Amino acid sequence: MPEGLPVPVTIQRVKQETPSVRTFWFDTPFPSVPGQFVMVWVPGTDEIPMALSSENSITVQKVGDATSALFDIGEGGKIGIRGPFGNGFPKGEKYLAIAGGVGAAPLLPLARADCVMTMLLGARTENELLFMDQLDELTDVIIATDDGTLGTKGFVTQLMEDLNLAAYDRIAVCGPEVMMRAVLAKVDEKGIAHKTEFSLHRYMKCGVGVCGSCCIDPSGLRVCRDGPVFTGDKLLKSEFGHYMRDASGRKKNI
Repeated sequence: MPEGLPVPVTIQRVKQETPSVRTFWFDTPFPSVPGQFVMVWVPGTDEIPMALSSENSITVQKVGDATSALFDIGEGGKIGIRGPFGNGFPKGEKYLAIAGGVGAAPLLPLARADCVMTMLLGARTENELLFMDQLDELTDVIIATDDGTLGTKGFVTQLMEDLNLAAYDRIAVCGPEVMMRAVLAKVDEKGIAHKTEFSLHRYMKCGVGVCGSCCIDPSGLRVCRDGPVFTGDKLLKSEFGHYMRDASGRKKNI
């Protein structure tokens, strides 16, 4: 029942992926489309949206109260899962995937579905790159790090310059919104914003399209119901890359 109460699950395994990112595997699978998300209830703290990195795992960056509380839960601990919700990346097409930081998490299932021809993987430094060993076995991975500790020195968007973007059916993007906005500018210049899919993250209360807390200005599209994956043409004249809203509804510049 995706819109009902959270399903209690037991954490079976925890892996430290990077200094600030862990993957939590639980005992119940949630069949999903790559890019869909679940609402994760951390008892006593909050319920927050998380992309699935597999049907029975979430990959989490420690950034706030809820994720900090989740990091305190070890193997054998319990959390609640609602979902999966939203749309995802359509399967069966030849993708270029572009990931920044923990944005690699929702793109990993797409690579496992044998849809990704090339993966551009970026992070601030080498030890923050996610899933390199897995992705190397699934697709052609090209790496950029801000400090040059591995791959090209610079931003992951620079790697797009050496690719023939027309060779791909679609482009899938997830990462920091500033990075994704830069990708959107590049694909818009080439007239392919409509075939580029962006996975958005917004504050959510319900996850099912009722509360309106995740609506995007000015269209009113709901990230939980109409997204979290949107084509670039729907984001060109929106708040995307400029601001988002906090729990009170106030704008926060990105």
